[in-house]
Amino acid sequence: MTTQSTESLEMLVMVSRLLSSKLDISELLVTIMRLSSRVVGAERASLYLLDEKAGELYFDVALGLPEDVQKMRFKLGEGIAGTCAQQGRSIISNDVQNDSRHASKVDNKSGFITRSLLTCPMIIKGKVIGVVQAINKIDGEFTETDKNSFEAFASQAAIAIENSRLFNNVKEEKKKLEVIFRKIEEGAILTDTAGDIIILNNSASLYLEYEKYGHKNISDVFYAFGKPEDFIKTVCFGEQSHKFLLEREKPKKLILETACIKIKNEETGKADSVLWIFSDVTDKVMEERMARNFLSLISHKFKTPLAAINGFAQLLKDCDGNNTEMIKKASESIFSQGQKLSLLVDTLIDFTQAENMTEEGLNKTDFQAAQLLEEIKSEYAEKEDKTIFKTAIVENFTLNADRNLIKKALKQLVDNAVKFNKNTEKTVILSAMAKEGKKMLTVGDNGIGIPGEEINKIFAKFYQVESFFTGQVEGWGLGLAMVKKIAELHGGKVAVKSQIDKGSAFTIIL
Repeated sequence: MTTQSTESLEMLVMVSRLLSSKLDISELLVTIMRLSSRVVGAERASLYLLDEKAGELYFDVALGLPEDVQKMRFKLGEGIAGTCAQQGRSIISNDVQNDSRHASKVDNKSGFITRSLLTCPMIIKGKVIGVVQAINKIDGEFTETDKNSFEAFASQAAIAIENSRLFNNVKEEKKKLEVIFRKIEEGAILTDTAGDIIILNNSASLYLEYEKYGHKNISDVFYAFGKPEDFIKTVCFGEQSHKFLLEREKPKKLILETACIKIKNEETGKADSVLWIFSDVTDKVMEERMARNFLSLISHKFKTPLAAINGFAQLLKDCDGNNTEMIKKASESIFSQGQKLSLLVDTLIDFTQAENMTEEGLNKTDFQAAQLLEEIKSEYAEKEDKTIFKTAIVENFTLNADRNLIKKALKQLVDNAVKFNKNTEKTVILSAMAKEGKKMLTVGDNGIGIPGEEINKIFAKFYQVESFFTGQVEGWGLGLAMVKKIAELHGGKVAVKSQIDKGSAFTIIL
């Protein structure tokens, strides 16, 4: 008896080690099945889990059983297994065929003959979660000693199953959270309290060019946005949560609204991780800045012509009428500045109309590209005697578009070609070409060109290349934004090629 008890104890210790090493539920249940028969020296074993909602036992793992048997279910109280689960206590039956509690449908389906059964409930926290059975004692009959050993095994199996379920539930929830985390539109980074990056989503990876730089710590991110070390220490790793803006100019303008959220451990009450949320607010912030600066911009642009008009109007008012030279000079200045003021207002009105227009509002008609370019050339040739205007019709074609708007966009490009040209001999070429299904209208010049770093900025509203480079400060900086808008209204775009001191070519592609 002592030898048997020692062997049983050694077996249970081995079983305990094996069960505690398994966290995958499927692998664990197979292991329990294989160990069940060895614990008490049985031919085979069965394992049933309890479906609480249905009140039924089912085979979660059925080694060697036919498929139709594996699908069988037993209600609580049905068969020896159902009785064991219902009563929550072990059952020894060494004469199964004469036991009224035995349900023979498994034997009938499988062709297996059950002679003896040792059935134990698997209980965790006072609740039955399943039943484990040892079938057909190899040597003799099942005894109370077998029952004690099997109950200890069943208890260990129940704990292992519960741990595995908890682990798999946590694992599944983690997967769900990771999927949600990675798919949210805002950039998100989870770090520890030292700032080391644990995980980041796709949006954050794109914003921060993570594949290129491979940031290890959140401080690397802030250094890339020009934030000093004291900012990182006080704002990012202080006690409170914060919101702030990160802003950079290159490789493109990017403004991120950043929220720093400390995540506290419920048990300790202290932060053990930090969640960083990044939202791209570049367009919103730039629009707000433009709106704030708009009144200042208007007053600045209107101030010079209005000062001249008012000043010379005062001189005329006070003039005795005999100083014809002064009258002439004042009249010319008033007229000139009035023209500039009128042009500023017209440009603002034109842009506002284009900005608020939709594709449905276009007045589309069919017209010849060559005819439109020749018309524009003639209008400018009459008033610009210091500029040579040419047309180059590589291929004439018919356009179906809003003629007035297309003409307005081309004239804006011509105005720029003349205005931003310091050469004594100015040349502007208007050309038309069709290629690969695209119709292209181009305005080229021999002017000052555009610096490479400015090309991506010049189509922004109110943007102007620095006056020290262009020699110009007049205008709103709305002309190219309007050209871009008109092209887009027609389903097209604007392309530009430029070389410093050699000229530029703007192409409306439709």
